[in-house]
Amino acid sequence: MNKTLLGKVALVTGGTKGIGKSIADKLQALGANVIVAARTKPQENLDDRHFIAADLLDSESGENIAKEVIEKYGKINIIVNNAGANLSPSGGYSTLNDEHWKNELELNLMSAIRINKAFLPAMIDSRNGVIINISTGVAKQPLWDLTMAYSTAKAALNMYSKALANEIGSKGVRVNVVSPGMVNTPLMADFIENIATSNKTTKEQVAENLINQVGIPLNRMAETEEVANLVAFLVSDDAKYINGANYLIDGGSLPTV
Repeated sequence: MNKTLLGKVALVTGGTKGIGKSIADKLQALGANVIVAARTKPQENLDDRHFIAADLLDSESGENIAKEVIEKYGKINIIVNNAGANLSPSGGYSTLNDEHWKNELELNLMSAIRINKAFLPAMIDSRNGVIINISTGVAKQPLWDLTMAYSTAKAALNMYSKALANEIGSKGVRVNVVSPGMVNTPLMADFIENIATSNKTTKEQVAENLINQVGIPLNRMAETEEVANLVAFLVSDDAKYINGANYLIDGGSLPTV
């Protein structure tokens, strides 16, 4: 494999499992020095990656992570704001209280804003940087009964990303969004299992129903490595003229072009 990211320093938030782990694996395979930030360190070997324990709901987390990374590596080239989750109960507006809305916005929007703000001075000084904010297809096509607050927070992330790309593109820093659809992750597995338990049905039936509800022409969920491959392209020099874009990777489920 070509070491196209050799010498680059990359941060992946939520980089210990699911999509984040696959992104971290891919960037490291391409030669980058990879730092992962998450609440808890996993039991398995991180292949000598620099791990930072951080609760991204903490308003000081961005500054703390940036300080540690810049002190150790002296620079940052790539940020992948992957940390995020649908934390709220299903059922639509009546099931959502202020705490649900606050938690969704903090994790899915504000965590990325804080990380980027803390690192951007170093990126702008070097006129070299790429930021990828991981969003979701349901920010464009929300499932009101399942993802109302989550979709709203990610839609705000999309708008923020475009505004930031417009502001700092001339300063040597690119910003893009990757929006996965349904992905085969541990979080998705838990989500499906919870629905199956509540509805007294099988996980396979729930997964099939969700795929049909979302309407995925490829008739399957994405694998995490497929999302990682797209991110790896966007942070590379092969994508150096791509800025302010939002790439859907959803198997064709969004019914518009």
